[in-house]
Amino acid sequence: MPDLKFNPVVHDHQKSWVKAQKREGFTEPYEALELEYLLASQMLKARARAGLTQDAVAERMGTTKSAISRLESAGKHAPSLATLKRYAQAVGCELQIKLVPHQAG
Repeated sequence: MPDLKFNPVVHDHQKSWVKAQKREGFTEPYEALELEYLLASQMLKARARAGLTQDAVAERMGTTKSAISRLESAGKHAPSLATLKRYAQAVGCELQIKLVPHQAG
């Protein structure tokens, strides 16, 4: 059996972001899902800070890796507050939600 080694692919998020913004028709759909993307980004950062894989979070939540993958993908799934609380606990965080008044102007 060959010796298989994990060789991660380097991803330059900033470079990909700049490239995506230049695509025609990108801005409107992205802005419509801005909050979902923000939530997904926060979830990924929290999991990374905790040093956990999707498998580890799934185990802590009593679910599957594919469920965690769906949960961390913006726009495809609207998780319940209960699920978000369980995710936060699994990655060592506290879930906080705020309603912020619009600025007049």
